[in-house]
Amino acid sequence: MNLKIKTFIIFIGDTVILYGSLVLALLIRYGAENNFYVFSSNLTSHLAPFSLIFAVWVIVFYLTDLYDPRNFKNNINFFKNFGLTLLINGFLAVLFFYLIPIYGITPKTNLLIFLIIFGVLSSLWRYLFNYFSGTIGSPEKILIIKPELQNIEVENLINFINHNPQLGYKIEYQLKESSLVELETILTKKFDIAIIPTHLQEKSKITKLMYKNFSGDYRVINFSEFYELIFKKVPLSELEESWFFENLIKRKIFYDPLKILSDLIMSLILFFVIIPISLIIFLIIKLTSKGPAVYKQIRTGKKEKGFLLYKFRTMYQDAEKQGPQWAGENDPRTTPIGKILRHSHLDEIPQLINIIKGNISFVGPRPERPEFISLLKEKIPYYEIRHLIKPGLTGWAQINYRYGSSIEDAYEKLQYDIYYLKNRSFILDFLIILKTIKSVFSNPK
Repeated sequence: MNLKIKTFIIFIGDTVILYGSLVLALLIRYGAENNFYVFSSNLTSHLAPFSLIFAVWVIVFYLTDLYDPRNFKNNINFFKNFGLTLLINGFLAVLFFYLIPIYGITPKTNLLIFLIIFGVLSSLWRYLFNYFSGTIGSPEKILIIKPELQNIEVENLINFINHNPQLGYKIEYQLKESSLVELETILTKKFDIAIIPTHLQEKSKITKLMYKNFSGDYRVINFSEFYELIFKKVPLSELEESWFFENLIKRKIFYDPLKILSDLIMSLILFFVIIPISLIIFLIIKLTSKGPAVYKQIRTGKKEKGFLLYKFRTMYQDAEKQGPQWAGENDPRTTPIGKILRHSHLDEIPQLINIIKGNISFVGPRPERPEFISLLKEKIPYYEIRHLIKPGLTGWAQINYRYGSSIEDAYEKLQYDIYYLKNRSFILDFLIILKTIKSVFSNPK
């Protein structure tokens, strides 16, 4: 079953259970009176506020990865995450009704009954869906043609599919590019998807053989597309120059100019809203350590043009007396106040000035220092591609990968950056911002 269809089914099931639980809660509370008018009037008064709550709950489900097919399995991590999500959503519902009483109802008993019913039904629904998600229907059988040389990303994909049957795939056949005789035999058998190396040329022996024996009973997908579908990043080792022309050359006619306008409007609004917080942070930094409160540093932007990036200073004044260094998660150069600012991402506030000036966007690749870029361009293929667009205050790589402090980390994050370059849209930007807000409360920098 298609991964998007599975996610949609989970979403529809959650929606039905949310509203069904509300109806059941009201029936339990008022149904005993055998008065349809009482029940219907209460349903009417509860429907609008609970619908707002349900919308928030669905967003929280997304933020806690309950709509990620990779997590559709009944293991201890899933149940811990699911239980924590229910507690968070219950707490949000209580806050909504008792701190924002605009709807004139404070449903203590009704809310408690609803939470119990939803908790039971939703737990059962998720358990059953996870249990059957890998067994409903037959998994799609895959033929994967591997490069002659061992490729770690190919092996990672095979291993991941083998250990995650809930995705609905099964590696049925795998062989090397040179195994043409074996391939001809396999092409006469039953399978659903053929995954071929991204670098295969149109006139290669494999493509000729597959065309000659093509029955129309299976789909042909190149490796990079399938890898991207599963991991939400691109396999850097599989890419060639032609891939970038095919996937990144197109301009986003409406998206690009509208993003510039929305960045400017939102940054101006936020800048004036958080002036009081900024002043407090400014004073605290000045009073607790020597040096300027706002730190200026040269970063590389779109088309590799340098600009001054503004941040609240989180390190001691002489932190780089021995030259530029990558910042680590527990960097000893960080001041006590700096640790709090970095953990809460409040050190990023001055970057609103950079957004207003047009140096960066709210969402994009992380703006890197030119001292590191010259090294990374030598060590990592296609690293310069990330400079096709403006860097961002946050980004797809930042929310999907830990704080980078090595060439290996930069390589991994580039795969996410290129995924964003290919798939960037307002919807993806919105989801990235939501995940970023979540990380402020859950993950250290």
